[in-house]
Amino acid sequence: MVKNVKIPIRTCIGCDTKKPKKEMLRIVISPDGDCGIDPSGKKSGRGFYLCYQMECLNNAIKRKKFDKYMDKENSLDLINELKEIFQKGNV
Repeated sequence: MVKNVKIPIRTCIGCDTKKPKKEMLRIVISPDGDCGIDPSGKKSGRGFYLCYQMECLNNAIKRKKFDKYMDKENSLDLINELKEIFQKGNV
């Protein structure tokens, strides 16, 4: 008998496409206000997702999605960190 496995689907904040959770980068804001990249996808806190594409990061910045989810100071630090990662191709 074949077992149906449910695959969690998430939406990218840059391009609004829905993809499996494992194919996206999770950004998490912990309960104490710290924010960062969550490669495991298991850290506690509020999370949002981004495709592994520089275009999606630029769209999210242009549409001010980071400001919506985070405070201004943390979002600037995180955006700079994400730009470095995407430019180096470490994702």
